[in-house]
Amino acid sequence: MRRQDIQLLALARQGDSAACCEAGRRYLLGSDGFQRHVPTGIAYLSRAGVKALPQAARIIAESLPLDDIVQLQQDEALAQAAAAGSAAAQAKLGAWVCVRYRRLEEGARWLAQAAAGGLAPARQALAALRQAEAGETVHSVAVAGMLRALGNAALLDPPAVVLIAARQAASERDVVALAAAVCIGLVRDPHPTPELAELIAAAVRLAEEGAHPVPGIAAAAIEAALDQRVARGDRDAAYALGRALCGIAVGVMRADGLSTGTNMRKGVALLLRAADAGRTEAWLHLYRVHGDHRLSVANPQMARFCLEKAALSGQAEAQRKLGALLLRAADSLAESEQALHWLHLAACAKDAHAKRLLRSLVLPLAGRDDEALAAIDRVGQEDPWLATRLQLARCFGLTRLEALCVDPTQGLRPWGLVVGRNPFITQIRLAAARAIPALSDAAMQAARRAAAFFGQASGDALAFEGDLRRRTLRQRRVFERHGLDEAMFFANASSTTLQALRLGPKWAFRAKEPLQLALAA
Repeated sequence: MRRQDIQLLALARQGDSAACCEAGRRYLLGSDGFQRHVPTGIAYLSRAGVKALPQAARIIAESLPLDDIVQLQQDEALAQAAAAGSAAAQAKLGAWVCVRYRRLEEGARWLAQAAAGGLAPARQALAALRQAEAGETVHSVAVAGMLRALGNAALLDPPAVVLIAARQAASERDVVALAAAVCIGLVRDPHPTPELAELIAAAVRLAEEGAHPVPGIAAAAIEAALDQRVARGDRDAAYALGRALCGIAVGVMRADGLSTGTNMRKGVALLLRAADAGRTEAWLHLYRVHGDHRLSVANPQMARFCLEKAALSGQAEAQRKLGALLLRAADSLAESEQALHWLHLAACAKDAHAKRLLRSLVLPLAGRDDEALAAIDRVGQEDPWLATRLQLARCFGLTRLEALCVDPTQGLRPWGLVVGRNPFITQIRLAAARAIPALSDAAMQAARRAAAFFGQASGDALAFEGDLRRRTLRQRRVFERHGLDEAMFFANASSTTLQALRLGPKWAFRAKEPLQLALAA
């Protein structure tokens, strides 16, 4: 390094503002014996006492192309230099506000000032930009022409500027600005580059999350971009493109806005890939597609598999539909219990249809809950076993026979109660077991308390309660002493009604309307 260069750097290190500006300029340009090193040049020009100088801002704005300026976050210096009259800074600032913020009028004013200052590329850029104002072309084509004119003069790199603007818009979740920048990038080549494909996929994802469309980008470009992202293992792109190819809307976006046509087999394959990669929402779409007999990909066995996968992933709609289908076909206690398990999970997720189906399995009782609770408290003072049975009967709609024979310890389930086979009854239809869901947290707590009470006092309960005849006699005497109405605690149901609640096909006939709604919703 020459002696005078060493002296210049020594002055710059001592804080001399003129030396800092000159050293910064040389580092930015790589001129006058200095190797080009942009970070060092920016460091000199950003020192205290130098950064606020118009000369420092002008050096940054005129020495670097627009894409470097915005990447280095020197937008403030660019605006300062443009306001100070730098034609190059004015042209660059005009281009940036057009691409990043879509303010064409403001951009045109800056370009006009640059052209008036003698910058020939600014005149060409302004002419291209004014085509949009004259209505001769669309916004993206006009801005692309403007960038091309400035790019030919080495004032900026058009693809790099577009990518930076698009990435900033994506980081701010501004879908409109992101789509506008992408459209500018697609003017030269409608087939997206890998960088643009990533940004288009991000725009689709943000648009779906925000419940609004992706404006301006052609369906063919979106499909090609999503295809590229799928090849790179992007599960969100596979989920979006799979739905579009199957004719399923993506948020508020129509399927034909994301793809040029339907392709059921490819769409199903993409949905399966997305589901396997963790987008569990895809399982429910696969269930609907495979379950539609009108489609070429109809497959009932596959539909059932996908519905089970969706239910296992925690989707309330899938849990409700799987539970309804299992309950409709149940012909055994085990199958009924499995169905109630899924319906209970859906009901816990506040699924109204699942709650309605569960209510159809509980027999109604007369009277008010507060009156029944007060009566149970009085009975509990002399017969805690009977009081516990009355509490279960009130919560689960049990018949008197079921209430007096149920074993809470053996019958407790996470979703409710199973009244086991009655050992005191010989008639099969009357003695069969029945699964009953808990319709509230209070009912579930009552079942747990009963199971704990009978589990701890099982020996005493057997000696005290005796057989069914003895239990019935004690119950009648207690009711007579306290003046209680059996209708408040015991459901009145025929053997035919109870049989319908035990067998799925018969239950489905009785609960036809809520079942249809649960499966259709």
